[in-house]
Amino acid sequence: KMDIIEIEKILDLHHEWLESDGISGVRANLSGAYLSGANLQHADLSGADLNGADLSGAILRGADLSFVDLSGADLSGADLSGAIICDADLSFVDLSGANLSGANLSGAALGSAQRGAIK
Repeated sequence: KMDIIEIEKILDLHHEWLESDGISGVRANLSGAYLSGANLQHADLSGADLNGADLSGAILRGADLSFVDLSGADLSGADLSGAIICDADLSFVDLSGANLSGANLSGAALGSAQRGAIK
């Protein structure tokens, strides 16, 4: 599991990448990362790579996940209420027990996503 300092460093570099239109900073690559139970409330992860990440039980309330590759990620039991998930790749994502109330999923690809018992 990644520690909070490592996550904050990745998020800071990603923020710099977003603000500079890719000129400086680094796009967040959290592909396959173990972030179960992580508090990423209101985090701006737009454009990040979270392919195959374990975000089970994570707090992503109000987070910006637009244009994020979440394919194959585990979002079971995650709190995604009010999150912006526009144009994200949610194919083969486990959303069982996830809270998506008020989330914006416009343009998101939900092919083969497991949607059992979504709140």
